[in-house]
Amino acid sequence: MKRCGGPALWGHLPCPRSELRLELVLRCGQAFRWRERSPGHWTGVLAGRVWTLRQTEEQLWYTVHEEEEGSRTKAAGQELQPRGRDAAGSLHPEAPAMEASGRADSWEAQQILHDYFQLDVGLAGLYQAWGAVDLHFQKVAASFPGIRVLRQDPVECLFSFLCTSNNHLARITGMIERLCQAFGRRLCQLDMEPYHAFPSLQALAGADAERRLRALGFGYRAKFVSQSAQAVLRQFGAEGLHQLRSTPYPEARRLLCALPGVGAKVADCVCLMALDKAEAVPVDTHVWQIARRDYGLEPGSGARSMTRRVHSELGDFFRRLWGPYAGWAQAVLFCADLKTFRQSSSTSVGTKGGPAPTAASPARCRPSPALEAGGQDSASPGATGTLCAEAAPAPRALTGKCHRGASRKRPRGEKCCPGPSPQGAGH
Repeated sequence: MKRCGGPALWGHLPCPRSELRLELVLRCGQAFRWRERSPGHWTGVLAGRVWTLRQTEEQLWYTVHEEEEGSRTKAAGQELQPRGRDAAGSLHPEAPAMEASGRADSWEAQQILHDYFQLDVGLAGLYQAWGAVDLHFQKVAASFPGIRVLRQDPVECLFSFLCTSNNHLARITGMIERLCQAFGRRLCQLDMEPYHAFPSLQALAGADAERRLRALGFGYRAKFVSQSAQAVLRQFGAEGLHQLRSTPYPEARRLLCALPGVGAKVADCVCLMALDKAEAVPVDTHVWQIARRDYGLEPGSGARSMTRRVHSELGDFFRRLWGPYAGWAQAVLFCADLKTFRQSSSTSVGTKGGPAPTAASPARCRPSPALEAGGQDSASPGATGTLCAEAAPAPRALTGKCHRGASRKRPRGEKCCPGPSPQGAGH
């Protein structure tokens, strides 16, 4: 069996828990490929690599599990996509060519994490602004700091949320893993579990993709995945979805809703979580319940089902209330209302130091100062989002060895919020 090249080495970024809480952000239904493999250690696939993350009071620790030198190539569509500015200059002005860990790519790894967690967006000012205009938010947010929106790859985000319709978290997670295993490039194996990159558009648009997806248990969603992949390639090209990051929110949303199986909720999830549209507010029945219970709203003239009018009225209400980062504020309330987090008293991250790193990279990345209350970095509008319930599988020991072969256990989970109807018309 082929092992990874060398032992796992740890680097770190300065990142206080008030700005990021991994155990909340990675479990609230924004992304579906992170697992707590051992207590406080989160392993998943990001930008065509396998990562393990760990957090202490002031630091975000990371290690990248890679194959031997020369055997790794970038996954199509999964490389770092900075925000239309000189990311190296503006995000980490003090970065050296090589970190003390001795790894030439540690600087790139820091860029990827900084971009993925959007660490240039300061939460303190946003939380303060939202709380000043919304006493309910102020009360809830006091117990849920550090909930931010991820900036995901648009292709992975779109096709992941196509799997959420009428589904629960355990099944969504299993479907996405089977999708990656069947169509994605194999990366390595860690603790007897294989890891694959997310499939390319070309792979999902293949002639036999729908048939293979049905065999994997995708049901009617198989048609939507296959047809949407073909439509994206036909209308936008391989990089088309990334280009929507510079398209105004209403137009980007309209173009997404034209894809097979994509309704308003899925479109808003992609806009918020992948296309830098911080004002996008994904609305499902769960958010509708929050609006009615906590804000006394009855949108759609008392409608009993999730209509497009209900979705539009709720989105507009929260945008007026919370401002240009309304989608981020909604993510906080959504996460706080999830059953697992409401019932658990153990959502705090340990503070007794980081992992025992083989060689820790020096802290070279500084999150930018908090934005003005409710404001926005003109060079990098916010991005990404929320939705779907949670429940991490039971922790497993992490050995740090990465190799090929063996089998994969399907993760377990709990139900999450209802997704769009099969045709996406319910939202």
